[in-house]
Amino acid sequence: MSTKTPSSADILRPLQNTSKRFYLVFAVAALAFGLFLAGWVYQLQHGLIVTGLADWGSGGGVTWGLYIGAFIWWVGIAHGGIILSAAVRLLKMDRYMPVARLAELLTIAGLSAAGFYIIVHMGRPDRMVTSILGNYHVTVHNSPLVWDVTVITLYFVMTATYLLLTLRYDVTRLREGLPNRFEPLYKLLTLGYTEKEDEVVERMVWWLALAIIIMAPLLLHGGVIPWLFALIPTMPGWFGAIQGPQFLTIALTSAISGVIILSFGFRKAYDWDHIITDDIFRGLTLWLGFFAMLFLWLQLQQLVSGGFAAPIDQSVTFDSKVTHPAYVIPMGMVGLTLAYIFAQTVRPSLFTKARAIIAAVAVLIATLVEKVYFVVAGLMYPTFGLYEATPGAYFPSLIEISSVVGTIGMVTLFFLLVAKVIPVVELHAIEHLNETREGEHDGERGGGDSEPLTETATEPEVTA
Repeated sequence: MSTKTPSSADILRPLQNTSKRFYLVFAVAALAFGLFLAGWVYQLQHGLIVTGLADWGSGGGVTWGLYIGAFIWWVGIAHGGIILSAAVRLLKMDRYMPVARLAELLTIAGLSAAGFYIIVHMGRPDRMVTSILGNYHVTVHNSPLVWDVTVITLYFVMTATYLLLTLRYDVTRLREGLPNRFEPLYKLLTLGYTEKEDEVVERMVWWLALAIIIMAPLLLHGGVIPWLFALIPTMPGWFGAIQGPQFLTIALTSAISGVIILSFGFRKAYDWDHIITDDIFRGLTLWLGFFAMLFLWLQLQQLVSGGFAAPIDQSVTFDSKVTHPAYVIPMGMVGLTLAYIFAQTVRPSLFTKARAIIAAVAVLIATLVEKVYFVVAGLMYPTFGLYEATPGAYFPSLIEISSVVGTIGMVTLFFLLVAKVIPVVELHAIEHLNETREGEHDGERGGGDSEPLTETATEPEVTA
């Protein structure tokens, strides 16, 4: 454990220093995002036919594929991120305070990427106005897809409010070290600020966190998004009440993996070993193992119900899962990650940050592939197999694959730019770390002084 004392200078370092490594990462991320935009422009010119998607049925193929699978994946990462941050405040998990804001920012970035996928998959962006906004008052009552858009917007607003409230405290106290070029933004963020509001803001953030935790299983990745699939009885691969908790566990495993990777990147780039400590990585890895275990357990429930005396349509869905590499390999990757995390709890010396990163990347890849397969297989094997002579096939096109790489680049650019404008670690986290260390030092000094005090107390009795 590092003996350096965390300070405000540490969290201001990303805003004040720009290295060659920053420009290199920025260039790679911009290239990835640029390639995706070029592919999207090509798609706008020629239509969705340039993707691996096709007409469902006699046309041979599926109407939803990697675009929707990646959309679910990004929403899951975003959803789990804000749950992690909210849990830190509600459950007093002070150990994770240094990564709480990273989780909040991951939610903003993930929801932005997910929203982008909705526009891309519609084929024509103007349909957002002509099909959704123009008819919202009608469709909101009976369209799960519009519920989806509504809930994502709600979570985006709640998360942005949550983040902005906590930023007012930091920007006010760190203003001298913040870049002058963003002065108008800082003035806007701290408009009307007084120290008297700190206690009120703390209560508001607490209630927002509570609302987020309560809404988690009811909306977004615990409710509305799985309802898009779970309410369709003619799709046995989708239908069923288990989709809500299944989606929620996938969201949390993906989000924790994302926070692990982000934390490692910022720690390495800005020498934050004494802020984002090994203890945080150990704890995040254990939580990753816990939710990975729930994820595999719920997958087992689906396999058992589909493999034992199941109806014909469920049996077909079960056979497609246990024989397809796009399902078997992701389950194996999550299983191996869980085995490693269990082994490290038994033998702590097995833990290293590099292995934690490998585990996080493996889980992210596995959950993405599993979600894409979930979407595709649900369309491939309906209850009413009207087109069994030509069941069709699907494989993502280069344009679809570039969308995943591009949105990862977009999220990377988001963090690179945000880190140049606001502190990505809360000042409260630094204050708490220092208070904790001072308390530990005071305890050590108190223990060292106890013996002389005892001798002084007994001295009069000896003299007598």
